[in-house]
Amino acid sequence: MTTDMEKNSFVNKQLPMIIKGLMAFMFLLSAVAKLYPSPNLALPTFEIKQLLPMGFSETSAAYFSRILIGCELALGLLLLQKNYFKRLVIPVSFLMLLVFSVHLTYEISVTGNSGNCGCFGSLLPMTPFQALLKNIIGMGLLIFLYVKTNKANDRLNFSFLAAVTFASVLGVFLVGPMQRKSSADVTQELMQQMEMDSDEQETSVSSDEKAPDKVVSDTPKTENKEVKDEKTAPKVEEKQEVDEPKAKKSGFASQFGDIDKGRKILCFFAPGCDHCKETAKALTDLAAKDAAFPEVKIVFMDEETELIPDFFTFAGRKYAFKILDVGSFWTVLGTTKDTPGVFYLWNGNIVKEYDGINERAFKKDEFRKITQKKWSELK
Repeated sequence: MTTDMEKNSFVNKQLPMIIKGLMAFMFLLSAVAKLYPSPNLALPTFEIKQLLPMGFSETSAAYFSRILIGCELALGLLLLQKNYFKRLVIPVSFLMLLVFSVHLTYEISVTGNSGNCGCFGSLLPMTPFQALLKNIIGMGLLIFLYVKTNKANDRLNFSFLAAVTFASVLGVFLVGPMQRKSSADVTQELMQQMEMDSDEQETSVSSDEKAPDKVVSDTPKTENKEVKDEKTAPKVEEKQEVDEPKAKKSGFASQFGDIDKGRKILCFFAPGCDHCKETAKALTDLAAKDAAFPEVKIVFMDEETELIPDFFTFAGRKYAFKILDVGSFWTVLGTTKDTPGVFYLWNGNIVKEYDGINERAFKKDEFRKITQKKWSELK
């Protein structure tokens, strides 16, 4: 008898409280994760990669993303109180998960189970199927919670619900304002900020350029001395021509005019991204140990661009860079890819590419071996 009473008490009292806490945590985590690592970076990324492909315009996507995240935040808070809990809070929570599930089902049927669904932003990347499974479990828990909740226990203070929802949405708009400076203005301010270090950078670049000039000037002398051996010189030139790929258009020439000439490393970074900074630092370490390391060029996302000087300080070296607005950045990199993005190009041929922080993430040791291989070895 006691055991049955304890079971009934747990199912009717303790378990509903546990489920309330779990569902509240899920909604709160979903809202906060969409703002990670910073609202200025996460919100435009969410809009470009998730909302624009659904048919939203840039303006409507900006409003919808903030309202959506604000509603998730509000539901997470409202699941912890009693006002209109069974009448409104549980049904709206269920409806939101149902809408997300329908969208995920459509996405899986059209594009497959690939990429990050964006439910938890870049904090906890999930495939569409994983997110769908999570939503189905959540809806099941909400149904159980609805059945075990007594409607008579609802408080009827609707103004409290409205105040929490309004405050949550307003809070998201405040932490992620939509007005931003243009790319041109940001670039101009940034170049002025970095102007103090320009002399040092020019000295470093000029010293690096002098070494190749000396080699070039010495080359004719060597060839003049060996001109008698007509068989030797043509063989060397023939090897140089054969052991490199034929010229090809990579599709990145609009970013840097010489990107398809020789060996280049093209990176797609966000200035405030810790993983991007670590990748840039790794590239600097590799370049310091290899005199023939390919030239590195960076395309920065137009978010938190004031952090670019600190980015280069952390990386240990300044590289040629370009700033793209968020929409153009993802268009060039690809909406299915993520930062940090690293492309190893040889005469326009994409030899190796990395993106994101999971299975396709940049691998320093692997990349070092790849850049040291000849084209014939890579083939």
